[in-house]
Amino acid sequence: MFGDLFEEDYSSVSNNNGKGKRLKTKALEPPAPREFTNLSGIRNQGGTCYLNSLLQTLHFTPEFREALFSLGLEELGSLEDKDKPDAKVRIIPLQLQRLFAQLLLLDQKAVSTADLTDSFGWTSDEEDFLDLTVAVKNVSGLEDALWNMYVEEEVFDYDNLYHCGNCDRLVKAAKSAKLRKLPPFLTISLLRFNFDFVKCERYKETSCYTFPLRINLKPFCEQSELDDLEYMYDLFSVIIHKGGCYGGHYHVYIKDVDHLGNWQFQEDKSKPDVNLEDIQNKEEVDDPLMILKAILLQEESNLIPVDQLGQKLLKKIGISWNKKYRKQYGPLRKFLQVHSQIFLLSSDESTVRLLKDSSLQAESDIQRNDQRLFKTLTSESLTLNDRPSCPHWFDINDSTVQPIKERDIEQQFQGKESAYMLFYRKSQLQRPPEARANPRYKVPRHLLSEMDAANIELQIKRAECDSTNNTIELHLHLGPHYHFFNGALHPVVSQTESMWDLTFDKRKTLGDLRQSIFQLLEFWEGDMVLSVAKFVPAGLHVCQTLNGDDLALCEIEITDGEDIFVWNGVEVGGIQIPTGSDCEPLLLNVLHVATSSEGEECQQLIESPHVFPSNAEIGTVFTALAIPEGVILINNTESRGGESWITIPKEDLKKTFREQGLRNGSSVLIQGSNNGNSLLTKQGKWIDTVNEINWLQVKNLSQLESEEEQVKISATLNTVVFDIRIKAIKELKLLKELAENSCLRPIDRNGKLLCPVPDRCTLKEAGLKMGSSLGLCPGKAPTSSQLFLFFALGSDVHPGTEMEIVVEETISVRDCLQIMLNKCGLTGETWHLRKMDWCFEAGEPLCEEDAKLKELMICSGDTLLLIEGKLPPLGFLTVPIWWYQPQGPLHHWKDHQDQTNCTLSQGSVWKASSTPGAPSDAHAEVSLWYLGDLEISEDATLGELKSQAMTLPSLEFSIPSPAFLRAWTVENKRPGRLLRGHQQQLKEYKLGKRTEICLEPLQKEENLGPWDVLLRTQMRLPGKRAYGLPVDVLWDTARGWTASSLRQRVADVYSLPVEKIEIAKYFPDKFAWLPVSSWNQQTTKRKKKKKQDNLQGAPYYLKDGDTIGVKNLLVEDDDDFSSVRDDIGREKLKEVALGKRKSREALRAQSSDVSSVEMPAQARGPEASLSIHVGSFR
Repeated sequence: MFGDLFEEDYSSVSNNNGKGKRLKTKALEPPAPREFTNLSGIRNQGGTCYLNSLLQTLHFTPEFREALFSLGLEELGSLEDKDKPDAKVRIIPLQLQRLFAQLLLLDQKAVSTADLTDSFGWTSDEEDFLDLTVAVKNVSGLEDALWNMYVEEEVFDYDNLYHCGNCDRLVKAAKSAKLRKLPPFLTISLLRFNFDFVKCERYKETSCYTFPLRINLKPFCEQSELDDLEYMYDLFSVIIHKGGCYGGHYHVYIKDVDHLGNWQFQEDKSKPDVNLEDIQNKEEVDDPLMILKAILLQEESNLIPVDQLGQKLLKKIGISWNKKYRKQYGPLRKFLQVHSQIFLLSSDESTVRLLKDSSLQAESDIQRNDQRLFKTLTSESLTLNDRPSCPHWFDINDSTVQPIKERDIEQQFQGKESAYMLFYRKSQLQRPPEARANPRYKVPRHLLSEMDAANIELQIKRAECDSTNNTIELHLHLGPHYHFFNGALHPVVSQTESMWDLTFDKRKTLGDLRQSIFQLLEFWEGDMVLSVAKFVPAGLHVCQTLNGDDLALCEIEITDGEDIFVWNGVEVGGIQIPTGSDCEPLLLNVLHVATSSEGEECQQLIESPHVFPSNAEIGTVFTALAIPEGVILINNTESRGGESWITIPKEDLKKTFREQGLRNGSSVLIQGSNNGNSLLTKQGKWIDTVNEINWLQVKNLSQLESEEEQVKISATLNTVVFDIRIKAIKELKLLKELAENSCLRPIDRNGKLLCPVPDRCTLKEAGLKMGSSLGLCPGKAPTSSQLFLFFALGSDVHPGTEMEIVVEETISVRDCLQIMLNKCGLTGETWHLRKMDWCFEAGEPLCEEDAKLKELMICSGDTLLLIEGKLPPLGFLTVPIWWYQPQGPLHHWKDHQDQTNCTLSQGSVWKASSTPGAPSDAHAEVSLWYLGDLEISEDATLGELKSQAMTLPSLEFSIPSPAFLRAWTVENKRPGRLLRGHQQQLKEYKLGKRTEICLEPLQKEENLGPWDVLLRTQMRLPGKRAYGLPVDVLWDTARGWTASSLRQRVADVYSLPVEKIEIAKYFPDKFAWLPVSSWNQQTTKRKKKKKQDNLQGAPYYLKDGDTIGVKNLLVEDDDDFSSVRDDIGREKLKEVALGKRKSREALRAQSSDVSSVEMPAQARGPEASLSIHVGSFR
């Protein structure tokens, strides 16, 4: 059906034609092995999640699985004979047998159902289970539905008599249904999807619908004289639907009856610290190799994610890798790569395992592999997991398999993600002891052999894939086979004979590569130097010599297809070879006048290629062409209106080709000094005059006196910064000694000095525009390996107050922090660095103190902020905790607060006090008391954070449990986002490093659902322009965020008719109320398209914690929702806005008094409108 769309492909494409770089696609990885649960999932082919859930349910029904395996070749035939015309082959059960064998034995994270779905047309007339369909709407649970169907009788009397077919008249009758015969397995379908005949639309029933783990069907059966055990059924599978009536996803909760999987939660694994206790002395503790091997030996299959390896190292020795080992051994992943003979990293470097001492022996490893996959895990946890009171449940979601606890089933009683089908099995069905934890039980022999062979093939493919992903092709260019002429290296005979291809593991060191080349080249004598080379238009050029024999190739950034030049490091063929990027040969097109046989110049141009080192003086062109003197012109390809030429002044002939901006393929025109410009005009498209010269403005900021404060320096985009600086020193008539200790720094429109510009750059490379202002400042510009940084103390930075520093880019964050503290005259370890973001605010902290600035993408010109406060360890958060006490009828908390007010008042308080003389407006009161800071792991749950907050010394309330606390984020000194989900981890909330949390006390436990919105409603006091105390209202938005639904909910809370209330949302920042209209639909004029009534969007943007004002139209019938405090608040806002406007006007008047503008300003183009559509999130 799907062809080869889901087939695996492990082929790699290689194109090696003996020259240049090899094009290689990354080999596709083989299927991943099983995860810690030791169970396989099923890949989703696209819309097959429901089929996958049903197949997993059948697979975990042992009686069905074994009955299927009992069918032999006599009943089903063989798949090899399916194409034979006379053969009778039942493909569907054969493919199902094979699928079940793969789920049991194949070492894959997920298997494919492509062969099975290809074998049938997605329909079947056979039904192996009795299917009961029960109602969900207006029913509390399964037992209630069964009681309505099979116990209660429907009576036909009075106007609803029953027509008797035998006596042919209307009679009184009673109708009921009973279960006549019970099957061994019972399937129950829940009618979650219904049709609303009022709205004429489908909808999903998400109300609470309970079902028991064990059910007694005796009350619903026709025969009830048997023993009660005959009617008992146990739940063993729940198919769950997540989504709505028009789309969604299925997954399944399954009970592992035979204990085939490893039902052990990763956080519950508590193995003794084997091998680590054997480490006796400090020398052994300091050996990271021994520590990592000891940790890996404790893991199942010796396999662990690299991130978890670092966490386990921290847990075992009490210090992180970065703090103890990184300075000596480098990052953890690089250490694992260097010791590739011990550790095996996956292709994406996400997991690591311990290599075996012996080579792969596939045939002898079959039984050992099966033990590893199917016996070791379960035998080790037998005492923990095999108790009868601890059933093994798994959540199988297509390819993913996770263990769950039995109580997690209760979460599927209601909501958008809820139970859809239930599967029960008779409690009397018992499994034989030999089937327990034995996936090979009753599997046909031919399928066992097929799975064993498939596991061997998977092991080989994984080993090959790992080798392929870590293997690179190197092109070795042998020095004796090359000669140097015309500025570059060229092969003596041919490229094929001069270059050898070598396949090498990039995890090995440079010394290993050198030794391998020595063994490969038996004729080599003397020293061997390896250098990185590259092909340029002129030939082969040696760029960089490789050093550090103990470094891995991946550490020195040797990539696939790299060209390596093998030589003695000095000369080739008796000629000394120039190396490095500075002297890279340039292939230029040189045009000059032809000469006749008598030596006279002709009116004809000759174009010929010539090679020059990029660091050679441009005047060497005359020597190469044997021309005594003349004029050199270079082609200006950036000019508008066609091609033009620029004449190089005589004083610039000593500049290098690179300083003049010449590249490979550039054109140079050589013109004799006696033929003028007539040649250019005869060539047609060229012009014979020098282009207009632009300029830069340089100010004297060197603290030395000069006759002029600023000068204009003529320049082009290809002018080197060094020349501009020297010219400025001359024209300003400053000391020549300043040339050795000065630099040029751009000046922005606010007068701020920016990062110094390197002398070696051209104006184009430095990003400088013509007409820019530069400052001539003391001090040298940073080198290519240095960073020029601004830094300031605190987050409130005023322009021009930043300090400056020059550091090496390889310096660590810790060392950089110490240098900045010393420059500020500060001491202590309670400081950290943050990088200023694009909106000039303190960004995320630089947490990795041992990381280099270069690794953290810190660039010259960046601003770092010195912030007081010590950073928490990696993976931890420092969360400020506030106590939020809204006004309301919480007398229990209020009375206790009166007793402890002296303690709370000692901390910081944020409070918006009410206006004296005005009626109480609770919606304007926000009081937050600072309790303290919590240092907590990102993996901790919200409930654990609440529990730790309850232990803060400044909190003296008596709180029964964390469930009596409601958590909010603090935004703009107010409660912001409501944090729901008691068991949800903190990292799932995306809190960030600077999040603050406030806790609100509750009078009873609260468990908010995903569709519950918490609002604070306040009833308007008639005639007083004030509001009563707030009342918390939970609004169920499962049916939509409509105004009518909210109005109905508020009316129910206050016991008022919905047509006799008006509601409005309060915007505290604007002191304004926005009435919530009761419209249902709006129609736009242009598109004639219905716009949905959604309070979550504009203009209301309703969210948790919003204040809703309520007006009783029975006692007050007007449109005004504002209060006295709102009037005062709006007046204050007007005063603030007026003050800002006056400040701006004064600033503009002050700037207009400044003398003339020193540089021409470019006219700004019209601003383009920008529209950003942001989704609504909760």
